Amino acid sequence: MAVGSLVPIVVGVGDIKNRSQKVEDAIEPMQLMLQAALKAIKDIGLSEPKAKILQSTIDSVSVVATWTWDYPDLPGLLSENLGVKPSYKVLSGQSGNSPAKLFDEAARRISLGESKVAIVTGGEALASCKSGHVQSPRQVLTLILVGACAAAHKIPPPGWTPRDKNARKMDISDVSVMGKSTFHSLGLPIQIYPLYENGFRAHRGQSISENHQESAQLYASFAKVAEKMPLAWNYGQPATTMDDIGTVSKKNRMICFPYPLLMNAFNNINLAGACILTSTDYARKLGIPESKWIYPLGGAGTSDSGNFCERPNFYSSPSISRSLDAGLKASGLSKENVDLFDFYSCFPIIPKLACEHLGFSSTNPPKPITLLGGLTSFGGAGNNYSMHALIEMVRQLRSGKGHTGLVLANGGVATYQHVICLSSRARNSSYPPANPLPEFLTDEPGHAPAPAIDEKATGEATIETYTVEFNRSGVPTRGYVVGRLKSNDHRFIANDADIGTLQQLASTTKEPIGRSGWVETGEDGRNLFSFHGGEKL
Repeated sequence: MAVGSLVPIVVGVGDIKNRSQKVEDAIEPMQLMLQAALKAIKDIGLSEPKAKILQSTIDSVSVVATWTWDYPDLPGLLSENLGVKPSYKVLSGQSGNSPAKLFDEAARRISLGESKVAIVTGGEALASCKSGHVQSPRQVLTLILVGACAAAHKIPPPGWTPRDKNARKMDISDVSVMGKSTFHSLGLPIQIYPLYENGFRAHRGQSISENHQESAQLYASFAKVAEKMPLAWNYGQPATTMDDIGTVSKKNRMICFPYPLLMNAFNNINLAGACILTSTDYARKLGIPESKWIYPLGGAGTSDSGNFCERPNFYSSPSISRSLDAGLKASGLSKENVDLFDFYSCFPIIPKLACEHLGFSSTNPPKPITLLGGLTSFGGAGNNYSMHALIEMVRQLRSGKGHTGLVLANGGVATYQHVICLSSRARNSSYPPANPLPEFLTDEPGHAPAPAIDEKATGEATIETYTVEFNRSGVPTRGYVVGRLKSNDHRFIANDADIGTLQQLASTTKEPIGRSGWVETGEDGRNLFSFHGGEKL
């Protein structure tokens, strides 16, 4: 058989929600994934004997890394519990683009004859571990560094697989994009995405109020979608309204400006999902009904620099733009003939940037831009949100709600992107070869290079973008400024130098971006920015 001549299809999808948050009801991520996988096998609609044949033929197991627990060999453990001995096993990195990337790789391996039946799965049990909603940058760091369950219980919940004691523990340099050399405590997702939202607002000439209302309207529309999704974490409760989301209060306190709590991803869930892929040839051999077949058309993924300071600007994402373009091209589609979209939405800025590139209004798009309701209303699901988007896309395409769909999965701090296109109709050519795009896009022709960076900065400066961190009482506690020196246009990071500057950065009426001030390196090595130019900091 010629290389690439097999046609990959999705034949089974399954998802699981464990709504109980009691410790005695806690189900570990591997078991949730196992349940989702078995549900996906059942979804195929085969007789029990043929379903067992298909299950025994699984030769590829791809698993999205879980935030919840450290396993010594999660793909191997899952395979053992499925009763299969795959020749290919892989565990993703810790990033939200992973479900789409693993799905794309599985489809490609089937098209090349390297796999007969592949399963792609992932899951989290963060709600059982009582990790809570986003509270502060330090709590998020604790979640990432030590694991939610370890922080909550110190020991495994009853019946869980013993934790891998040799698992590498992340340090601050893994999640702080400036690494160990920075003293500015800037680098967590809840800090970086606001930098982009603020930069995007100023670039478009929006007022702070207009931008905030836009975000609230966007997320209220997402909440209405999640309200009808049985798998959504808060299913059965009324959708949060635009006023709920846009009004800052004790229950919806500001986290990092301009995002209050209800504009941040909600990760406190117990969810898992799985997709099963095979070829049309093997599906026919087993008698899988064609009503179950959904065709992956193609995929593509790219990355921006892992150091956000090395990106050209804070009002666009070359990686989102290039991944969307490349994913559509690889699939033989244009945006006009895609019927359904699901854009990753850990924060409002990601669907906004995707819509901006495609020429859509984010608050009044011509086609659906979320199938689930986003990571706040549906539930963040750690790295695995887009697995559920792929599952729902398959279901909606099967039901005739559209012929083609696109899923955009985002990871890191707007760093990693991967696009998958699906259809109820077969493509006219073989599945596309591996994504030919470069890993990093900062040096790509047509994209402005990133400016030089001064780790120690002194002199007159302007604000390029910024955010402000708030405490649990709603009081601003620290400002983060990304600025440009007037003398050489070099970029720098700084914290606020004084309470007056902090209060001005936290203003909900006056735009700080583009304003001038003074930056100087303090005694502790941090750059400090003040609007009171030239005064001793």
